[in-house]
Amino acid sequence: MPVTVYGIPNCDTIKKARSWLESHGINYTFHDYRASGLEAERLDAWVQKLGWTILLNKASTSFRSLPDAEKQDIDEAKAKALMLANPTMIKRPVLDLGDRMLVGFKPDVYAEAFSDRRK
Repeated sequence: MPVTVYGIPNCDTIKKARSWLESHGINYTFHDYRASGLEAERLDAWVQKLGWTILLNKASTSFRSLPDAEKQDIDEAKAKALMLANPTMIKRPVLDLGDRMLVGFKPDVYAEAFSDRRK
């Protein structure tokens, strides 16, 4: 099953994740959601599977730069609207492995997830 990495290419965490995947012989497709966008349906599916609190990166520069009023009383609908309007607020990377998804980059988690997925 193909692996898709979602994120933005200049993100340091994306660079680390892509480097790890390449050094471990994992084939993947990269989806730059700043350049190619992110469909509402895809984000809805992610939120259903993972939860909006996992996906919304409150530590991101984009989120921190929001006016305080916009950061208040965040619920699922507001979080999805924020992430669709500015995908850089989504934690990176999001990996779609087909049967499951990973958010963020931790080498040990990747090693376990890809233990049976070599080129």
